[in-house]
Amino acid sequence: MIDRTQFWIVVVVLGLATYAIRFSFLGLLGNRPLPGWLQRSLRYTAVAVLPALVAPAVLWPPATGGTPDLARLLAAGVTVVVGLATRQMIFAALAGVATLLGVPFLL
Repeated sequence: MIDRTQFWIVVVVLGLATYAIRFSFLGLLGNRPLPGWLQRSLRYTAVAVLPALVAPAVLWPPATGGTPDLARLLAAGVTVVVGLATRQMIFAALAGVATLLGVPFLL
């Protein structure tokens, strides 16, 4: 375990780093227009972050001890297919949840 002093040092340093990252865009750039190439790049931030957060839970789920699970793989596949077909995030998410909850009953 980490002792209290190290814990609070890490918390403060991470807090300052997070503040610096946010201030760099909000405080320093403020009302200035961003270059076109940067605006185009920032549009894809959420699209890149969401799969990075979800992929480990699908491929190495802690609930199964890190081994891939058929229900999670099918749910991820159904979510992608429904999302591409409907272009509606809520329908894709609901289809994925329904698949994740329904597949164990079918198996």
